[in-house]
Amino acid sequence: MFTRKDGKPVRPDYLTYRFRYLVAASGLPPVRLHDLRHGAASTALAAHVDLRTVQGQLGHASIVLTSDTYTSVLPELHHEAAEATARLVLTTARRTAHKLRKRTLRLRRCPTNPAATLSTLPESSRGVRLSQT
Repeated sequence: MFTRKDGKPVRPDYLTYRFRYLVAASGLPPVRLHDLRHGAASTALAAHVDLRTVQGQLGHASIVLTSDTYTSVLPELHHEAAEATARLVLTTARRTAHKLRKRTLRLRRCPTNPAATLSTLPESSRGVRLSQT
């Protein structure tokens, strides 16, 4: 809500007229006053503001309306989500590979000399069969 200096409300049609005048005078492409609302919501989401908070700022009764209207607006958010998912997958793969290497190394240890791996023992000692665990 916009008010005058004396506290009386500004008529919506005057506000719309004044906004159109200022946009035209600025030389910017035409934009509606309502587009500022969408811009504010999109910018907040791009800044990683919680969707529930944006819903409250816009006064939407349902988070579904906010989500349906604004989550597809910014392609860079989809790109960031894809990158975050890829990081998670790669981090998990690295951890899993590290665990597998440790397990393989543990399985390759010589039962008679735990400090030595089979690959460090002489060829004649490598015939020892390891049990599967």
